[in-house]
Amino acid sequence: KDSTALQLKLQPNDVFQFRLFANDGFKMIDLISEGATREAQQLVRTAFSYTIEYDGLAKMPLLGRVSLKGMTVREAELILEEKYSKYYNKPYVQLMVVNRRVVVFPGGGGDARLIPLENNNTTLLEVLGLAGGLNKRGDARKVKVFRYDNAGKRLVYQFDLSTIDGLQYADMVMQGDDVVYVQPNPDIAREALQDITPIVGLLTSIALIIGIFRGFN
Repeated sequence: KDSTALQLKLQPNDVFQFRLFANDGFKMIDLISEGATREAQQLVRTAFSYTIEYDGLAKMPLLGRVSLKGMTVREAELILEEKYSKYYNKPYVQLMVVNRRVVVFPGGGGDARLIPLENNNTTLLEVLGLAGGLNKRGDARKVKVFRYDNAGKRLVYQFDLSTIDGLQYADMVMQGDDVVYVQPNPDIAREALQDITPIVGLLTSIALIIGIFRGFN
């Protein structure tokens, strides 16, 4: 597999936190040392937020609008470090996306979970785990991922996660606004039995009461 296909890609409407330090981050290390003041330590933890707009550009300090759409986080960091090298000596950039989420339908029919992507490379298997796993009606053979490509076209990927071979695709990295849909397994016989069980119990109780009453007579 192409390693870049297993990484989160930046896209319009992404909000990311951004930190910049000179000299390969030496100042950042100095600020978090034990001898640094509380104000200095707070400064290094502070990150400003920026948005990738509809056209794939983000407005950055000193640089103006920079195209980041379609890049991995590491690729964006390298591009920004290169551009900031005009203003800083050996710039060190940290970037983290903070507003990603995935909608998961775990197979119950109508239930859905909104799962935030707190890590840059959250996988399909992790998202299903965060959603509580597959519903008891969920069919692991029919797991679908709906995703928009760079042209705005909705793509559909279907996986069979019920086998060892199929689980190799569970490390697919989730992108923002992905929809994971587990097809429900319509176990009609089981559901019908669950529906009539209370009725059968009621009828049995009535028959027992009638039998006891006749016994007394």
